[in-house]
Amino acid sequence: MTGTVSESQRKVPREVVLGVSGGIAAYKAASLLRLFTESGDRVTVVPTASALKFVGAATWEALSGRPVSTDVFDNVDSVQHVRIGQHADLVVVAPATANTLAKAAHGLADDLLTTTLLASRAPVVFAPAMHTEMWENPATQANVRTLRERGYVVLDPAVGRLTGVDSGPGRLPEPEEIFAACQDIMSAPRDADLRGQHVVVSAGGTREYLDPVRFIGNRSSGLQGYALAKAAASRGATVTLVAANVTLPDPAGVTVERVVTTAEMRTAVLAASGDADAVVMAAAPADFRPVTQATAKIKKAHDGTAPSIELVENPDILAELVQTRTSKRPVIVGFAAETGDADGSVMDHARSKLERKGCDLLVVNDVSEGRVFNAADSEAVIIGADGFSRAVPPGPKANVAHAVWDAIVELMT
Repeated sequence: MTGTVSESQRKVPREVVLGVSGGIAAYKAASLLRLFTESGDRVTVVPTASALKFVGAATWEALSGRPVSTDVFDNVDSVQHVRIGQHADLVVVAPATANTLAKAAHGLADDLLTTTLLASRAPVVFAPAMHTEMWENPATQANVRTLRERGYVVLDPAVGRLTGVDSGPGRLPEPEEIFAACQDIMSAPRDADLRGQHVVVSAGGTREYLDPVRFIGNRSSGLQGYALAKAAASRGATVTLVAANVTLPDPAGVTVERVVTTAEMRTAVLAASGDADAVVMAAAPADFRPVTQATAKIKKAHDGTAPSIELVENPDILAELVQTRTSKRPVIVGFAAETGDADGSVMDHARSKLERKGCDLLVVNDVSEGRVFNAADSEAVIIGADGFSRAVPPGPKANVAHAVWDAIVELMT
């Protein structure tokens, strides 16, 4: 998702509280604030006193159009330490430092931000940012677990360059990714019905190289798989996303494992699904690979002839997941990108695939005339081994994603 806000995102204004902790990443919160205001939300910025040492109150007031304070004794007559949280539709803390996470986990309330967190019944999203050692410290990890168990959304930090020469997990997710996670939570309010569940999602299209520059592949962009990962994270799940040749930014709060070939995807998916509660195979693995891969670029013969390439069938990851599970978990979901032909309709082929694969659910996309691929919107029909069928009308791919998780939750319960 980019920072551009579409007309479909403009809505009845909602009250958002943007908490800003005292870390070097505080400057990125200004971009997050702009994304909220441009989408039509009304934002109250609540920085900590240390946050104002990085970005001053004047910046927050100019961008939000609202006064900024940090002290519970400011505007005492309006009882703002309670009112701000009570009126919020969402509270997002970005960056959330180790200190702020610790205070929130232990119910401390010694400034306006922490009292707001205690007073609000709105969804709360924390976007952590700190040095790797601080993020991985057992105390911080215990605080994160506590917050998640209480229903708060704590995004995983991004991996990358930190301050100085340091690099590793602890970087604030990009504002666009935090904004996307928050929009998903606000636009599709649900109980955290996937809290405590580990889900695995595959996305993108694998590549099988003929030589160092050419490969067999497909048109999958990974957009639907990424939408599924984001939706699951917004519903409280621990998400592992296995992404094949996708150029999209990592979704906030999601563990991303990047692969190239079908064999690499198989290894990553099977490893991640060992303790998974659900696996959604939204990727498009290549069905075939060359028997041999040339070590140098295959040259033209310049006599009108083309090289003969022998192919072998790739492993069927979806079928293997079904065959190797020993109980009703994980719930296994496949995708079918189908076109009708002389042998049957899209749904005829889809029902045949569902029976052949043996998965619990199959998400069917009609890809005739290039539909669905690389498009922001989609439509689908979800069918189940038990005769379940649900159509998802045209709309953003997030709608299809939530419809898939709705169906999975029904099976889980």
